[in-house]
Amino acid sequence: MTTVLERPEAAVSPARPAPGRSAQRVSRWQIWAPLALYLLFTLVPFYWMLVFAFRPRGSSSLLPWPITFDNFATVWNDLGFAMFFRNSLMVGLASLVATTLIALAGGYALARYEFRGKRAFMVGMLCTQFIPGAMMLIPLFEIFRTLGLVNSLWSLVIAETVFQLPLSLILISGFIKNIPVELEQAAWVDGCGRLRGFLAVVLPLLRPALVAVGSFAFIHSWNNFLFALMFVNEQEKFTVPVGLSYTLGEFSVDFGALAAGGVVAAVPVVLVFAFIQKYLVQGMSAGAVKG
Repeated sequence: MTTVLERPEAAVSPARPAPGRSAQRVSRWQIWAPLALYLLFTLVPFYWMLVFAFRPRGSSSLLPWPITFDNFATVWNDLGFAMFFRNSLMVGLASLVATTLIALAGGYALARYEFRGKRAFMVGMLCTQFIPGAMMLIPLFEIFRTLGLVNSLWSLVIAETVFQLPLSLILISGFIKNIPVELEQAAWVDGCGRLRGFLAVVLPLLRPALVAVGSFAFIHSWNNFLFALMFVNEQEKFTVPVGLSYTLGEFSVDFGALAAGGVVAAVPVVLVFAFIQKYLVQGMSAGAVKG
């Protein structure tokens, strides 16, 4: 004869009520409040830069009204910002091309070939990321002086390419490892050589990685101030960051010109991120998952 033991009423846990609107509101505030504070902290400096850039000189208004472009005319024409902009664009594009091509060749070799010291080489490249650029100024300056590249834009291109290569190699190598080697082998069976198979099969799949590597190289070279300040000493070869520093006088600061120059300097970076955002996320995630 079996007996059924009834659970006491106190031991029975009451059913949880379904979350109502108040709970949903609390969860939404918990998400949106930190984001709003972060956006406020991030966007306020940009807002003040726009206010100083577009409002007339001597005005203390919190809004850029009436809007004027006198500050941009002063920066572009009087301070020679058009020349600085052109120099930065040349250095950025050259660094982009050099970094992408070298990282593409080296990343393919790291992903597809096995050789002695490969792991030590990868560790060495990772360790170079912990070395600040300021520590390399004197050796680089001596090298460029010996090669006759001081006060040349090519010195900036070489320095930027060297400092961007380790991370670029790792990203592209990790991305290529995610591409099945059987795709290349099928191309070899069809009569393609290694180079032709790479160009026909692998290279089209590397678009997100190439965009990520190229964008990082361009943006880093565009924003770099230290190398341009140390390796170039003629005003005709200054880049945008060094040109911006010349709006700071010894006893006064032209805030309108400085803000206008900052807006002009930020436009290319904003445009690059706007157009490559989806490729950038794909390239970073695919290159960092495996390998």
